Amino acid sequence: MPLIDPKETIAVLKKYNFIFNKRFGQNFLIDAHVLQKILRAAELSKDDAVLEIGPGIGTMTQALSEHAGRVFAVEIDETLIPILEDTLSGCDNVTVINEDALKLDIAGLVSRECPGKKLKVVANLPYYVTTPIIMRLLEEHLPVESITVMVQKEVAYRMQAGPGTKDYGALSLSVQYYSEPYLAANVPMNCFMPRPNVDSAVIRLSVLPEPSVKAQDPALLFKLIRAAFSQRRKTLSNSLKNSPELSFSKEEIDKAIRTCGFPPVVRGEALSLREFSALSDALKGGESG
Repeated sequence: MPLIDPKETIAVLKKYNFIFNKRFGQNFLIDAHVLQKILRAAELSKDDAVLEIGPGIGTMTQALSEHAGRVFAVEIDETLIPILEDTLSGCDNVTVINEDALKLDIAGLVSRECPGKKLKVVANLPYYVTTPIIMRLLEEHLPVESITVMVQKEVAYRMQAGPGTKDYGALSLSVQYYSEPYLAANVPMNCFMPRPNVDSAVIRLSVLPEPSVKAQDPALLFKLIRAAFSQRRKTLSNSLKNSPELSFSKEEIDKAIRTCGFPPVVRGEALSLREFSALSDALKGGESG
């Protein structure tokens, strides 16, 4: 019987006297319908190599093994390794790696184990490392084709939010710079053991071959984005002027805002990624002119 059955999960936990470690944010999936939604969103085939981050006791890993060609399951908690060796004993295409996903040499893993391929990341991510892991996968230009992950519902909503919405912010823009997000499913808290305090969601990020906008200076673009949302209630002009990361004068900032055709009192939350890129280029041009 597969581990997704709650009775099997409980039996494995009892067999190994496993104690949940709050430090690692462990919440194991026990709902077969949700598992199927994750697999559909990931669009796996036997040609695919999958990186699973945080396999836990191997519930999703078993299913990934059936749908993908290779599965690399990265688990930070060493107490789970003997359990995974047991539950995945029949999965010949799974490699368990006892490492921290934030430190793992992913490019090296791919070049060594499946050269020329791009990974599909599929994971039930611990909430406490969701953003660092996703941004590492996106920012470091790793050989990753897509990222299908279970995350805290509000984080998923932020990733795919557009201008003028309450969820829109720096995370939205950072994720959408590198990828195309698709919200695949909402997942209530009773689908996990132990039950978390918040609902979750499944989101797929299709990694773009090139960034979605071509800013002259991407580092400046992200400084502007961080500054714009660090003081959300202020006008864009004041937010940029007050940022310790930026050295532009108020006159330079106001001129760039006018050049882009934005209202003088516009707030950062009203600007799209393309508009932030235009503002970045206007400031860059003024800086070099």
